[in-house]
Amino acid sequence: MVNFVLIAVCIIAGMVFKATKSIHPDAHKGINTWILYLALPAVSFKYLPKVQWTTEMLFPIAATFLISVFCFIYMMFYSKSRGYSRRSRSTLELASGYSNTSFIGFPLISAFYGEGLLSIAIICDQTMFFALSTLGIIAAVKGGSKSGKVSAVFILKRLITFPPLIGCISALVLSQFIDFTIAEPFFDKLAATVSPLALFSVGLQLKFNGWKKLIPQMSASMLYKLILAPAIVLGMALLLGIKGDVAKITVFEAAMPTLVTSSIIAEQFRLNTKLTNLIIGVSIIVGFFTSAMWYEITEFFF
Repeated sequence: MVNFVLIAVCIIAGMVFKATKSIHPDAHKGINTWILYLALPAVSFKYLPKVQWTTEMLFPIAATFLISVFCFIYMMFYSKSRGYSRRSRSTLELASGYSNTSFIGFPLISAFYGEGLLSIAIICDQTMFFALSTLGIIAAVKGGSKSGKVSAVFILKRLITFPPLIGCISALVLSQFIDFTIAEPFFDKLAATVSPLALFSVGLQLKFNGWKKLIPQMSASMLYKLILAPAIVLGMALLLGIKGDVAKITVFEAAMPTLVTSSIIAEQFRLNTKLTNLIIGVSIIVGFFTSAMWYEITEFFF
């Protein structure tokens, strides 16, 4: 319950500060820099060293990446049918292919399934950030280019210099040689700043003027994020014979609202942050209702 109250408080605070001009118009850029360079890498160092890698964990890893891949295909056809630019298409890909697996996902999993299954959710969460740091950045780079075409070398350069990706890889590698137990309180403090600051940043950038014109894009994005993506994962689980808690949590995490960090990347690469922020805000509200539906579906099938 605390997380849900925090969502409302952080977003509304950002909107109020902006409306009353109590904060610099570009304050969100400084906040986003903190999140990208310090908070998100800390998340990797907090969770990845604790992950127990088993063969059954390959399913949530594969499912998370496939959601992003299918999103590219879905948005490619949708954008072409609507005549959208590469920038608009990349914005929709960022807003639709990545789930809020931790800040929204963790408390909902605890409420519906119990805290004992959070270990599976952590796999989904870390894979989600890795997918965002790779596939998400590739989409953002292409969308941020005027021509929509960029070289593989340029994309690779942006990937290897993207702080959250560096954090993920560093946590995976260094944890094999270094015991980070003593540093856990430090990583906890930094990681705890991700969600409130990201939501505050969304509030600072949230604009409702002209939202009616964006209904088609918002509807297409949330259709994929809240309905089609978890349906794809459900189909994969049934096809591959994956059952039990792993299947349940993977499907449920796929049904979570749009990842808040998508807004930060959209802003960094000069995509349509207005659309991204609207999708984030509305999908959180709608997602509370659709998540209950997906809980009943997972209980029925698994």
